[in-house]
Amino acid sequence: MLKIRSGIGYDIHSLKRGKGLYIGGIKVSDELTFVAHSDGDVLIHALIDSLLGAIGEEDIGEKFPDSDEKYKDISSVKLLKEVNSLLKKKNFEIINIDSVIIAQKPPLSKFKSKIIENISSILNISTDRFNMKAKTREGLGDIGRGEAIECYCICMVRS
Repeated sequence: MLKIRSGIGYDIHSLKRGKGLYIGGIKVSDELTFVAHSDGDVLIHALIDSLLGAIGEEDIGEKFPDSDEKYKDISSVKLLKEVNSLLKKKNFEIINIDSVIIAQKPPLSKFKSKIIENISSILNISTDRFNMKAKTREGLGDIGRGEAIECYCICMVRS
């Protein structure tokens, strides 16, 4: 019997001066970094939570706890690959993914196609199955002041 399921994910991290900022596994700034246990990639974290939710698994914090030192400074790409393997093991296929990243800085429009290609490649899906929108907060709140970045992600899978 065909099963179609959806999942939603969300993540937010504050920013600080640092060694580099990664979104969707792509370096988007040399001057900023996320305040996080791992690399803090908000897009991949929201994506992981949406996929885990769709396949009925525990959330990212339970699967990859920040209390475990093996995840300290880990690339979120590695975590996404592990989740994608779990998805395949449970015989699920990604139908589509839609995401919204809210960031005042750095501007993400010039990285959009690279991010879409990278996420699609990691998940072994065509680029038309992954969509990303980059928005700002028009100067409002912590995100509008350039102090944080947040991301929402929704996916559909089938088995």
